[in-house]
Amino acid sequence: MLAAEDTNITDRPLRESVRDTLRSRIFEGHYAPGTRLVERDLAAEFNVSRLPIREALRMLRQEGLIRDRSGRGSEVSGLSPKDVEDLFDVRQSLEVLACRLAAKRATTEDLHHLAGLLDEADRCLAKGSILEAHRANSDFHDAITAIANNDFLRSALEPLQGRMHWLFRHVSDLPELIQEHRDLYAAIASGDADRAATQSASHIGKYREQFPESSDAEPKLQRKKS
Repeated sequence: MLAAEDTNITDRPLRESVRDTLRSRIFEGHYAPGTRLVERDLAAEFNVSRLPIREALRMLRQEGLIRDRSGRGSEVSGLSPKDVEDLFDVRQSLEVLACRLAAKRATTEDLHHLAGLLDEADRCLAKGSILEAHRANSDFHDAITAIANNDFLRSALEPLQGRMHWLFRHVSDLPELIQEHRDLYAAIASGDADRAATQSASHIGKYREQFPESSDAEPKLQRKKS
């Protein structure tokens, strides 16, 4: 049985706390692709009923992080090379639009929030908290989508967020990634929508090129060696 502090369970709805903990375990590699997730076992481990477990698994399924096992429960999804390529295609189109809109709509408060996430990523990196640095980087992208303030865009991006965050957790050069985000922030803060769109396309395209073009059916998603 796990204590609340070990599972991130707080006063938030249980389904969200359980989802976040399971998602973190997937991101960190504790659950490798193909790992079976059984409601009964997870309910016992988290010391909760099966309902929040079922809801958490449903949300992770919508994010594409887990999949059904033909009536035998759920398992952690893998991403084939084609999955990675398709994901970059869709995300690049949508996120370029998000950055374009964010440049037009960002308030002073919005920009302060984005800058704070970049500073948080730097602080976490400086103290060796790699997972927290990755989380701040993921939050940075999510915040841009929120600033864009387009409900249809948000609904299109939400199912992809988990898988994209999973991919970017495997980027090894965090200082470089944070600098890329600072460049993107500067473009958005300039208020120049075309500049923000161009910077976003460059940012995502750069990391697309650094993932393998071919690999095993369940790739480790490591960056290419330069």
